[in-house]
Amino acid sequence: MAALVLRSWSRGVVRASHGGITACRTTEPLHRHTGFRQKSSVQFLSRPDLPKLAYQNIKGKSPGVIFLPGFASNMNGQKAVALEEFCKSLGHSYVRFDYTGCGASEGEAETCTIGKWKKDVLTVIDELTEGPQILVGSSMGGWLMLLVAIARPDRTAALVGVSTAADHFVSVFKSLPIEAKKEIEEKGVWKVATKYNEEGFYSISYDFIKEAENHCVLHSPIPVTCPVRLIHGMKDDDVPWHVSIQVADRILSPDLDVTLRKHGQHRMSDKDDLKLLVYTVDDLIDKLTTN
Repeated sequence: MAALVLRSWSRGVVRASHGGITACRTTEPLHRHTGFRQKSSVQFLSRPDLPKLAYQNIKGKSPGVIFLPGFASNMNGQKAVALEEFCKSLGHSYVRFDYTGCGASEGEAETCTIGKWKKDVLTVIDELTEGPQILVGSSMGGWLMLLVAIARPDRTAALVGVSTAADHFVSVFKSLPIEAKKEIEEKGVWKVATKYNEEGFYSISYDFIKEAENHCVLHSPIPVTCPVRLIHGMKDDDVPWHVSIQVADRILSPDLDVTLRKHGQHRMSDKDDLKLLVYTVDDLIDKLTTN
């Protein structure tokens, strides 16, 4: 496995790459715009015996881009919207959607699992897109992104993970004291502290954790060979940036960069964070369409 090389940059970015170092200019203006504009509106994807999935899409060129939200998030976040505007400007296809039980999609979140949400993403790829796709996964979406890339290697052109939370729920649960784990197992629910809702915690079932164990990826090499870009904030209090380094170490692809934002937090939604995300996707589109 090629060694990871880290180098700091004056704009508050650290870039790591397998086999070399490449610069990243997050404040550089976007250099390609075609004037392409097409409105998107919420639609619903029907599935036999399964809840309908809410989505918005833009028809356009390949490779397309699909955004995978994080846990308890939806398709209307700043990253999802920024990428849509960017794809509109280039004329590339784009899809953003809500998982079962989240946002505008049907279903109950309490009954969902990592496996069910993985199937949601696979359905979106199979039913709503054509040709190669760049998957952009935020937090838990980064974990699902890896699972989907393994399941659909022929449709996955590249990956962009933002605050990738690979194996996160399982890893955090296993790090709890024995007494705490026993209590959660007995009660059947785990209340995880969060600053992202009014209650101040997420209620996660013990069954959710046990099912998630079936989808862990950090215990062995990750058979992904397409270009991969991982972005993580070093001030992330939810998912440590070291997780992205672990993911990079496991992925087999030699074309892999890790970018660390020194002051970046978990959501990575500040103006410069969004610029970096768009720059990264733009760079991958350039790479995929010129090679």
